[in-house]
Amino acid sequence: MRERPATFVGFGFGAIQAGLFLYEAFRSRAFDRLVVAEVLPEIVSAVRRAGGRYGLNVATREGIETHEVSGVEILDPRVPADREALTRAVAEAVEMATALPSVAFYGGADPADPAAVLAAGLRLKAARGGPPAVLYAAENHNRAAELLAERLAPLLADSPAAEDPGRGPRLFQPLNTVIGKMSGVVADAEEIRARGLRPIARGLGRAFLVEAFNRILISRIAWPGFCRGLRVFEEKADLLPFEEAKLYGHNATHALLGYLLHLRGGVYMDEAAAQSDLLELARAAFVEESGAALCRRYAGLDPLFTEAGFRAYADDLLARMLNPHLRDAVSRVIRDPRRKLGWHDRLIGTVRLVRRQGLAPRRYALGAAAAWRVLERETGREGLEILRPLWTAEGADAAEVAEVCDWIRSQAAALP
Repeated sequence: MRERPATFVGFGFGAIQAGLFLYEAFRSRAFDRLVVAEVLPEIVSAVRRAGGRYGLNVATREGIETHEVSGVEILDPRVPADREALTRAVAEAVEMATALPSVAFYGGADPADPAAVLAAGLRLKAARGGPPAVLYAAENHNRAAELLAERLAPLLADSPAAEDPGRGPRLFQPLNTVIGKMSGVVADAEEIRARGLRPIARGLGRAFLVEAFNRILISRIAWPGFCRGLRVFEEKADLLPFEEAKLYGHNATHALLGYLLHLRGGVYMDEAAAQSDLLELARAAFVEESGAALCRRYAGLDPLFTEAGFRAYADDLLARMLNPHLRDAVSRVIRDPRRKLGWHDRLIGTVRLVRRQGLAPRRYALGAAAAWRVLERETGREGLEILRPLWTAEGADAAEVAEVCDWIRSQAAALP
């Protein structure tokens, strides 16, 4: 039996917050309150008019399931009264989640920014003597929890809510996450109608569409006996190997498929299922290049990092990537090629990983060449020189840059 009511608080009401954290919190029946912060007034108003309910569409392998999540208190931290209510909710919370566009949105200077609201709520939590709370940082960054803690540190100076340097977290622990769940927002009213999707709320003209997958990995919680309401998540002592499996396996192969499919005129990712050569290339890249490299790097750590484990991981992910009910747009997968060609990101990072493990990154170099081609068309500039300044700023070694460029050029001739 609980000693006090359990509250869940989310920051950012996008597809991951709505389709993962709030949805799983609602399904768990472990929380008495579901609270979410959102700064877009039209969304706040629409969900309030719906009585705290929102619609969700979940793509399974058989079709699309529609769901309703109810009992949601949606608050706009830019409104003083809502910000005060949100602060009180943080003070009550036992589990929280940030699902913002990036770690840059943690903010902290403006009283409405997530870090400022969190700090105010944590100070109130400390004054009340708890309860302890964990926060799932879901900004697709392998140091999101540490960056949030750094942002909060000056705002919590001299507060009992702050971390004890010698003993770890007192009342609050941010956790890193590995979220391999594909999701998005459908904003085309005709597509929503034609596909029978349930809008977020009546009159809003947008719909959340997420895949059914919910095996999410999180950092290990420091407090013995802390009972999570979100029990579907799995704790790991060291998330880095699994983060690399996602970035250099899942994300890299998704990008490789997306860019090559785009150059063939593809519109949706599921079109790759009918192109056996492309699908076999992606599977071979996943298993024989990134998979083999990661299995060498993390041999003996976990069943994932075995030949059989990674092959099963690849086959499952490829089936999920090509789910026709998810209707994943190629344009979404290939956007921002400059970022995806970053020195440490999914394409170039994978080429480098594979080379450092003594293997040939032929297929991922082909994917990088396809992304380079797209970037050339977008910028009107030609040559790998458009990437060298970016790589240099990220600390790239000149000799390794030359090697990576050689691999990309060697594969570019095979592009359509």
